[in-house]
Amino acid sequence: MNKFYLICLIFFSGTVLLAQKKKVPAIGVVQDIENDSLLNVIGFSCLVENTAKMLSPRNLTDQQFQEKLKAIKRLKVPMYACNIFIPGDLKMVGPKVDEQALLTYVDIVLRRAKEAGLTLITWGSGGSRGVPAGFDREEAKKQFIYLARKVAAVAAKYDILLALENLNSTECNFMNKLGEALEVVKAVDHKNFRLCIDIYHMLKENELPAAIAGTKKYAIYCEVAEKEGRAPPGVHGEDLRPYFAALKKEKYKGKIVMECRWTNLAAQGALAYQNLHQQIEDGYK
Repeated sequence: MNKFYLICLIFFSGTVLLAQKKKVPAIGVVQDIENDSLLNVIGFSCLVENTAKMLSPRNLTDQQFQEKLKAIKRLKVPMYACNIFIPGDLKMVGPKVDEQALLTYVDIVLRRAKEAGLTLITWGSGGSRGVPAGFDREEAKKQFIYLARKVAAVAAKYDILLALENLNSTECNFMNKLGEALEVVKAVDHKNFRLCIDIYHMLKENELPAAIAGTKKYAIYCEVAEKEGRAPPGVHGEDLRPYFAALKKEKYKGKIVMECRWTNLAAQGALAYQNLHQQIEDGYK
């Protein structure tokens, strides 16, 4: 280990211990498991990977999944969750919903998630939940709620939490606002179906921190990036403190996870972690 990484390890180990002492949310990152050693040096508490890469029966035979399990167990930074839950062709809404195919896929993914030691899957899946042109939006909402209850029941079987994510309107045309996602979570009304607060998508939709009010009983996961270019915290100086202060008001205790577009993780990672850590500390004062 070179001198720079040793300094980073000492510094960030100290900040993580301080964060734990003050009971502020731990910081994770959406990243490839292949970058595990670097993520460990930087100080991330956990990583989030891609469902298609790590769990999907479409891409992994049972034997190949067993090889993934070996890699997961060797990680220094634990794999906490997977994202990009449902493929775009497995529609949740519209005239081409295949409920049996959807639930069969979900059962295998969540069973494998359980085997991998995961506790959470984030549910964005804009392609799957996008409302087709001309399709009645109220009908789409009813479809999604109905199927989400079915999926949540599968999640309960494997003790997995699902975190429904607000997605901005450049990526999906359904549940763009945090309040819209929260409304669906309340309507599904299942203990394994909760809310992801994605601050990047809130910024894209020009949502103020006040939109976080009322999420206390439901929010279990939070993602963040700067609005411009989905950059890591600190690149453009985005002030995220008001959003973290709003999370504190709601007594949010989950993780805060960077989901960013990195130009160079090795060069940017430590500074992004330091910047986000300080902003969280400030917001949780």
